[in-house]
Amino acid sequence: MLLSVSCQSDNFLSSSFLQSSNPSLISLKRTKKSFQNIYNKPQSLSLSISCSSLKIVRSPSLDKHVVKQNKIRFVQKLKTLLLSKPKHFIPIHVLAKCRAYLCIHKPRSILSMIYRYPTIFELFTIPMPPTPFNATKSGYQLCVRLTPAAKSLAMQELNLKSAMSGFLANKLQKLLMLSSHRRLLLSKIVHLGPHLGLPPNFRSRLCNDHPDKFKIVGTSYGMALELVHWDPELAVPLKSPPVNRGLIVDRPLKFKQLNLRKGLNLKRRHRDFLMKFNELPDICPYNTSLDDFPKSSLEAEKRACGLVREVLGMMVEKRTLIDHLTHFRKEFGLPNKLRAMIVRHPELFYVSLKGMRDSVFLVEGFDDKGVLLEKDESLVIRDQLMALVAEGKRIRREKRKARINGTIVDDCDNNDNVEVEDGDYDDGDYDDGFENLFDSEYSDLEYDFHDDDHESSKLYANGGNAVFWTGDDNGDPEPW
Repeated sequence: MLLSVSCQSDNFLSSSFLQSSNPSLISLKRTKKSFQNIYNKPQSLSLSISCSSLKIVRSPSLDKHVVKQNKIRFVQKLKTLLLSKPKHFIPIHVLAKCRAYLCIHKPRSILSMIYRYPTIFELFTIPMPPTPFNATKSGYQLCVRLTPAAKSLAMQELNLKSAMSGFLANKLQKLLMLSSHRRLLLSKIVHLGPHLGLPPNFRSRLCNDHPDKFKIVGTSYGMALELVHWDPELAVPLKSPPVNRGLIVDRPLKFKQLNLRKGLNLKRRHRDFLMKFNELPDICPYNTSLDDFPKSSLEAEKRACGLVREVLGMMVEKRTLIDHLTHFRKEFGLPNKLRAMIVRHPELFYVSLKGMRDSVFLVEGFDDKGVLLEKDESLVIRDQLMALVAEGKRIRREKRKARINGTIVDDCDNNDNVEVEDGDYDDGDYDDGFENLFDSEYSDLEYDFHDDDHESSKLYANGGNAVFWTGDDNGDPEPW
């Protein structure tokens, strides 16, 4: 016992003597030991790549798709509201209660926004319905409706989506096959509805027209869409994106190569991680679940990336909001840090920072110039709608120039002085989602507005005559 104590004391004295005599020797030993621990530690790439250090390189060719949608966001929303009514028109004093859905905040005027699109919307007056308060008075109320050209495009879009009923039903079926419990809440599918190309009334029409594929069931969280039939022909994941090597002769490369878009340079650590990630075999998201792999493994991230690719591949424009994907984290088995995972894989996805909410693009769906490789038929109708919007801007520009020159005086454009400029209406939140549009699960786009109004009292007077945008009504088409 004494010997051991003496030995310990001798060691203590010797170490203290070394520190006092040569302190640099001790620090050198510690440094050497720390280097040995680093080199002896097994080298493995983990998922702990900090996304704060990853710089998102802007792609103007892809960002322009978000900007283009922003410019017609008000048009799309108001068009959806108008088509939801049986007569396809809405009184202005009722429309004033939809400011939140239309994203129009005071002091911006609804009339000024309508005047900006003379080729899309037109104003007209109808007799005011008799009430106990104005039974002895005759008055008119101002209403808005689609122009004949815009109404024709809207009917073409409705007929197209009706003809594509089977194709759209397959999209819903694939979404249910991707979910862990083969069931998705209808209130969540609504978020993806416009990007999937679904009609606004899909919950009451499309979901009930295909009982062989899915059915609507009640849950404690609300009405949900449940899978009825598993189709193995639909459970085929997207093929891996082809690698553009830029070689004249197709031969194996001596060094590994990543298929990155032009102008995107990655750090070596990030590049090595993606190299190892691409070496993993593809994992089918239809036949696997999150429980099949450890949470922090590369295989789990491989499956999550494949699932996001499948969802984006169903979108009309191969893009959607990241917030919409986060709504399905539990249903699809996606990681909690979903945005970090998407940013970590620029070879598969592109995150656009345009707008108030970030959008995610499927990179393989676009060429180097940002053009969609497979263009949906509904996008052709949207391009025609944008051409109508551009024509309306040209008409307003010519009237403004003529009014400045004193050649004409048009009372219809008196509201131009209260408008905001075109460039100021890019709020960025381009979502046309219908989450605020429906009042019930089976609502067929019908609204229950109150007729009382305080804001629109200044828009018209009893018996007053005013000049508004007018147009002939050749009959109302069939309601939705």
